[in-house]
Amino acid sequence: MREIETLAALDTALSRHTPLRGLRLQDLDLRRRETALLRHTDLDGLVVLGGRLTPALEAHLRSHGALLFPTDPHAPINPYRAQLYSPHELYAGLAGDGYAATPDARAYAWYQDARVRSDVFVTLLRAVHDDSMGDALDELLDGLPVAGVMGGHAVTRGSVDYAAAVRLGHALAAAGLVVATGGGPGAMEAANLGAFCRHAGLLEAAQHRLAEVPGFAADVAAWARTGLAVRDDVAPAAGAPVRSVGLPTWFYGHEPPNVFCDGVAKFFSNALREDGLLARCTAGLVILPGAAGTVQEVFQAATRLYYAGAAKPPPMVLVGREHWTDGIPVWPALQALGDGRAMSSAVHLVDDPDEAVAILAAPWS
Repeated sequence: MREIETLAALDTALSRHTPLRGLRLQDLDLRRRETALLRHTDLDGLVVLGGRLTPALEAHLRSHGALLFPTDPHAPINPYRAQLYSPHELYAGLAGDGYAATPDARAYAWYQDARVRSDVFVTLLRAVHDDSMGDALDELLDGLPVAGVMGGHAVTRGSVDYAAAVRLGHALAAAGLVVATGGGPGAMEAANLGAFCRHAGLLEAAQHRLAEVPGFAADVAAWARTGLAVRDDVAPAAGAPVRSVGLPTWFYGHEPPNVFCDGVAKFFSNALREDGLLARCTAGLVILPGAAGTVQEVFQAATRLYYAGAAKPPPMVLVGREHWTDGIPVWPALQALGDGRAMSSAVHLVDDPDEAVAILAAPWS
């Protein structure tokens, strides 16, 4: 273990009585292990990423060759955090001071701030943060089959399309797949809700309550408060297996993250977020009707399928024949790209979301 993310893991390393050089201590309160660490002088190459230290411990570590990476006390996020966000964490303070006071809104404002946009230290902190998000996501999803669901953010709560995405997310999760979305509103929220809610009997009432605030544009705070209240009612018991994750981005910070995820990996870099989402969808993708952003994701996924070579790639299923052939004619382009390649057997066009579930779940059932 090179990366130490908990005090328990640090205790294990300390108990071995071996040199600590080369370890990476990520976001730990080292004040609680100060006495043990002060005994060590074998610290050359030890890297301390953020965390909390006393002045005496900091001086000891530096004097024996450890590298200490600082943070910015004015930054609204902890770049060295070792866990994904929870929705309640991103929306902390919403009830009292409104959305603008939440960590999510403050991080978006920091991202947009022209005074620090090109600051090399801020750029470094954001890059470290996004790398930490990727690590935490890998740990959460390790060995689990992941089904990506892509779809438009404009789908409103209470609509037929929203209900269809809810059913899709629930069916995928019930088949044993983790549902991963872009973590935003609309179809993404619906798919995450369906996966997050373990009991199908609760979904109708949940959607009815959510429809009281159909979209986020008029009032993000009302939209998020309604979602959090519903989340608390349908949340599983602590320790339940992960079924729903979201990968939103502050690049599209005007679209708030949905709350129906077991963990939220929010990124500053949209490019890292999009590529990371596609790379982790080991069970394949379901593409619901959408516009420019969804089309971009279709062709990012298609590029992976095109260059998959002889290996059998995971499936990509487009839902909505009329939308993908007449409305936005993506399907003919995918057929042309896949002609004579392994990709041709991986792309599918269906009208019924249940067909998409059957295609993705078959190899894992």
